[in-house]
Amino acid sequence: MISTIKKYFPHLTEVQENQMEAMMRLYPEWNAKINVVSRKDIDNLEVNHLLHSLAIAKFIGFKSGSRVLDLGTGGGLPGLPLAAMFPEVHFHLIDRIGKKVMVAREIAEGAGLTNVSFQHGDIGECHEKFDFVVSRAVMSQPELVKLVRRNIAREGRNAVPNGLITLKGGDLNAELRTLASRSEVLDLTQYFSEPFFQTKKLIYTSI
Repeated sequence: MISTIKKYFPHLTEVQENQMEAMMRLYPEWNAKINVVSRKDIDNLEVNHLLHSLAIAKFIGFKSGSRVLDLGTGGGLPGLPLAAMFPEVHFHLIDRIGKKVMVAREIAEGAGLTNVSFQHGDIGECHEKFDFVVSRAVMSQPELVKLVRRNIAREGRNAVPNGLITLKGGDLNAELRTLASRSEVLDLTQYFSEPFFQTKKLIYTSI
């Protein structure tokens, strides 16, 4: 059921496999009621959404005790797949749309994820500190940096300095011009061979 994820992450525990498989069942069920994934794309859930989210796990292995904020999580992406991948890391998922937060909460509960918390609201209402902020194409990188700077903890504990990690597509040169000296852009084709990833990128900006 999650054969493509297992191809790239062959060392998943039985618990992690069960959690990923639960997401594969739960997302289509909830999406039929509340649209959190494009209805045209729900059949591509494993590759285009779960595996795409897990690209962050190829870039960085969050250390135990790390705290990660998923900004604009929608129905829980990339936060929930990452929470399954890193059970010793806490993920805080925030979104302005209450019904999407509700779906993310229900999927997390159904998948047995206990290292997640949820917030319905704006990033300005979140006063906690995190090692990293992650996001999937919510807004431009410079805008995100301005919004999340105050939420990034000063003290780092990971191999990569604390900062912002986003998943985007297309040409990002103009968007990243002002952040070029402290940003890294990686093509996801170096991690995954599926055609979906041909134009997809991971952007890391230290803060």
